[in-house]
Parts: sequence; structure tokens; C-alpha cells
Amino acid sequence: MSNKIMGMRPCTLVYLALIIFTFITFYVGEQHLSGLSISLIVLLLALIKGQLVGSYFMGLGRLQGLWRWPVFIWLFIPGTLISIAFYLSA
Repeated sequence: MSNKIMGMRPCTLVYLALIIFTFITFYVGEQHLSGLSISLIVLLLALIKGQLVGSYFMGLGRLQGLWRWPVFIWLFIPGTLISIAFYLSA
């Protein structure tokens, strides 16, 4: 059984998603968009990108148990603190 989607390997699709998220972030910066919701969306995209890199390109997606958590916690704690800081400053 093939694990390809639309004729592409999953890591290729993840790479394309990373490129799309990067272009979205670039577009937000070029358009000088601002505000709490825009900031939180850009932060969410960064956290998703970090999780995708950890899961697919660092090989953590295949691991079981405790070893999957360090990257998630490393992204979750700063992401939560930054979100709280954005929310309190708005």
C-alpha cells in the first residue's frame, strides 16, 4: 500500500505547506497588517511550522511516548507566553 497523496510523498506535501505558510507570513508583513488577531494568526502559523518540521524533518513523528513531547512543549510554552503578552498589550 502506497502512502502517497496526489502522487506525492507526505514530506513533499509538508514542505509545500511550509512554503505556503511562509508566503502568507511574508504577505502579512508586506501589507503592513497589524492587530491582535493578525499577530496571533502569524504566531499560530509559526507554531504549526515548527511542529511540522519536528514531526516530518526531525523524524519525531515516528517516535512513541515521551520522545514526541520535547518539541511540542518547546513550541507550546513560548507560544502561550507570547500569546498572553499580545493579548494583554492589546
